Amino acid sequence: MAAPDTHADHAHSPTRAQRDDAVRRARWLNAATLGWNGIEGVVAIAAGLAAGSISLVGFGFDSGIEVSAALILTWRLRQERRDGCTQGADERATKAIAVSFAALSVYVAVEVVRDLIGTTQPDVSVPGVALAAMSLAVMPFLARAKARLAPILGSAAAAADAAQTNLCALLSAVVLVGLAANWLLGWWWADPVAAVGIAVLAAAEARWAWRAEALADTCCG
Repeated sequence: MAAPDTHADHAHSPTRAQRDDAVRRARWLNAATLGWNGIEGVVAIAAGLAAGSISLVGFGFDSGIEVSAALILTWRLRQERRDGCTQGADERATKAIAVSFAALSVYVAVEVVRDLIGTTQPDVSVPGVALAAMSLAVMPFLARAKARLAPILGSAAAAADAAQTNLCALLSAVVLVGLAANWLLGWWWADPVAAVGIAVLAAAEARWAWRAEALADTCCG
């Protein structure tokens, strides 16, 4: 997954009005993220536990991490009320999001090993298929909207949050393929293989977010 450009041209800094508008839109997008992923996480974990699907449970935990990333970014945006630069707050928020990615990767990897050793065969989950399909339809639009705001805000944390939402879209596709293969072809191993994809993508995003360079903080201009 391509990381957001942290070296964008800031020769034309946004006006105060444009920045305030970006902050408002970011807050609305965060609210939408919290609402959608809160429901998505509960449904995915419940369906995953019922079907014995590690990919669905991992997808549900990713939704929970998406919520945590949105909450972290909400804290970051509240720093806009203070005078001066927000680079310090932004760096702390970005590191916290990176840790949440790493936690997801480790959890899913451990569960995949347990499933493969125990040859646990998940049941078909029609609710899981429907949920993954809906998420795949919604998340790309939300991710693009968030990514467009990051350079205006000068926020690597906003870029990391957008990457997390984009990861959710990719995971939706991975989970959907795994669940569909189990449902239509009886390939039980497709579920843990899909979960491996979740772990790898989450680890990659953790690495990027931890090492992300700061964007030019446009509230300093």
